[in-house]
Amino acid sequence: QVQLVESGGGLVQPGGSLRLSCAASGRIFSMNAMGWYRQAPGKERELVARISSDGSTKYADSVKGRFTISRDNAKNTVNLQMNSLKPEDTAVYYCNAEYIDTYRYPDRSWGQGTQVTVSS
Repeated sequence: QVQLVESGGGLVQPGGSLRLSCAASGRIFSMNAMGWYRQAPGKERELVARISSDGSTKYADSVKGRFTISRDNAKNTVNLQMNSLKPEDTAVYYCNAEYIDTYRYPDRSWGQGTQVTVSS
């Protein structure tokens, strides 16, 4: 099994910044894409940002220019720097990892979620 542990959520005022971190551990043979999703109350979970093993990135249109995703391949960690936060960014943020496990099977795991609240 592969576990994802997230940190960095909290309460921030509009216009503020937060940095989310996620560390993967367990039966990982090789890590493929890592990313962040979010789910607001009453809404479906949506992709926020994704980064492939080669460093290529994809962002939701709503966060382009404000959020930056990065990863450390040696440590199997992924970070999300969130700037210029808006109230509509309020949601539970989930880390996601796609990998090949030690049995050579492709799989994916989710973190437990971390709350981000943007409010004055």
